[in-house]
Amino acid sequence: MPARRISPNQIVRLDSIPTDYTGDLSKDEAQERLKDLGKEVGDLQELLFAAGDHSLLIVFQGMDTAGKDGAINRILEYVNVQSCRVSSFKVPTPIELAHDFLWRVHAVAPPKGSVGIFNRSHYEDVLVVRVKQLVPEAVWRARYEQINAFESLLASSGTIVVKFFLHISKKEQEERLLAREQDVEKAWKLSVGDWKERERWDDYQRAYEEAIARCSTEHAPWYVVPADKKWARDLAVAEVLAETLRPYREPWLAQLASVGVKAKTELAEYRASLAQSA
Repeated sequence: MPARRISPNQIVRLDSIPTDYTGDLSKDEAQERLKDLGKEVGDLQELLFAAGDHSLLIVFQGMDTAGKDGAINRILEYVNVQSCRVSSFKVPTPIELAHDFLWRVHAVAPPKGSVGIFNRSHYEDVLVVRVKQLVPEAVWRARYEQINAFESLLASSGTIVVKFFLHISKKEQEERLLAREQDVEKAWKLSVGDWKERERWDDYQRAYEEAIARCSTEHAPWYVVPADKKWARDLAVAEVLAETLRPYREPWLAQLASVGVKAKTELAEYRASLAQSA
């Protein structure tokens, strides 16, 4: 059930990408596969932590109700949360507005050995800012290249960057918003703002299309994930994470093996010194 990886400079038309694709798998089949992939991602994350040469940045974007929280919760089931940090980006604070738009994002970029997950991200500054016309067009248009330069800097410093757009249909969004009204336990999520933003659906789709097309690079690719089915969404995300981290497995193991040899040598020398002084 592959998510769709967007090639650099590829034209993106979201209405031509299915939101309900399941890869002909049943829910039970997908969940069984997810168990194996989740374990693999967890094992790879442990190697990333131990080797300490890389970090992993996972970016989630999507329309309201697309399932960003749910996808993040699923990832946290795989990994050791002690080396994982989730950062959410809401309306900028006065201090954040006094800096460049990437300042608050760079401050929470994951250090080596750790995983950072962004629930929304620096892309809000070419999405909501564009749709609501919060800054002049010349300002937000310049940010595409600034974002690419920022992500290139992260990648050259050892950060593995993966970006997911959770792609739901307008109909599915409506059903999820209405379901919140009926679910007492989820009523706290209700917001008239979600319905107001829904009125700008087409504007947001166009903004996402351009942001994804302009900012999907070899070192920081965008993946469009069919998200109408939550179980299909989770499997697609896990597949991408496993495929992204697998090439690093052998180099990480080789590095850790050399560390182990050095540690054994130091231990043997220490024991020999104790024997000589006895």
